[in-house]
Amino acid sequence: MDQIFFTNILSICTDIILEVISGFTLITKIDPLNVFFFFSAVPTETSFRANIELVSGHSRIFSGERAHLRCSIPDVHRSNWTYLWFRGSEELSQTGQELNLLNTKVQESGKYYCQGTRNTKVGKIRTQQSVPVELKVDGGWAILQVPRHPQLVGSTLEVTCRVRGNPRLEEIILYKDGVEVMRQNGHKPDFYLTNLSLEDLGVYSCRASWDVMGQTHSVISAGAHVQILEVLSQPVLKIIPNYDTQLKRMKLICHVQYNAPAPAPPIDFYFYKNNRRLGPATSDNYNVVKQTPGLYSCKARVPQLDLSKSSEPKNFGQIRVAQPQRPSHL
Repeated sequence: MDQIFFTNILSICTDIILEVISGFTLITKIDPLNVFFFFSAVPTETSFRANIELVSGHSRIFSGERAHLRCSIPDVHRSNWTYLWFRGSEELSQTGQELNLLNTKVQESGKYYCQGTRNTKVGKIRTQQSVPVELKVDGGWAILQVPRHPQLVGSTLEVTCRVRGNPRLEEIILYKDGVEVMRQNGHKPDFYLTNLSLEDLGVYSCRASWDVMGQTHSVISAGAHVQILEVLSQPVLKIIPNYDTQLKRMKLICHVQYNAPAPAPPIDFYFYKNNRRLGPATSDNYNVVKQTPGLYSCKARVPQLDLSKSSEPKNFGQIRVAQPQRPSHL
């Protein structure tokens, strides 16, 4: 009787493994003695994350306009998923792959998430929740549309001043942190800021004016934050002593932010002790060296972009001897 029971259980477990093998790691060999542990140890969340996309374009829209979001699951097995949608912590009623917001209201502003779920023979499992997409529904008369993602130093920033109802504009003024940056006639609602620098980071807004039967109307948008990033940030050196105690070696790690768009050119790292280079360039951001006192630093270099930045030197194991004070003569 027991043998028949365990034979049936093993047959069920084979089907279960086929259900759950895509998305998370489970035991690969079933022992009848462990079958009950198998059922209790099955996770309820996959190892991959749902992806959310704002298909309709800009994340700032007027109330009454529509927004279109799409959720995708990176599942190579093409399983059948049900989609969960969230605004903040609130779960929405939609369960399809796409979320269409028609005739939007200001109250529908917020951070939107999605998540995949499906039923298996071991119960319901879910993907990890997507990173958020923020939607801002504006009830006013003017919107300054700015890029959703950070802009890079040296690139060109494009922003657009939109007015509800699309009247024929006479003049548009662009402001940064409340100070006028540029103005132009209303036939061109787009502004272009070329050769960006870190000084261009800030909160931007626009003012638009137009005439109706000899009367001038003027509206101003809410502020929109524009983030500017360096393509290559200044490196920061981290020293991990006693990394290899037997060989008396330590590890140098060169931390840097590299924000070049794909396909990004390769980046090289150099390490220095007392301004003398420790070996050739490497594509790895670390180096294991003999643990000795000295002044250490690192450099990150992108030859194809002609970019190079060095870290501040970091003292390791050196004893700073105070200079003797000069005697004071009475």
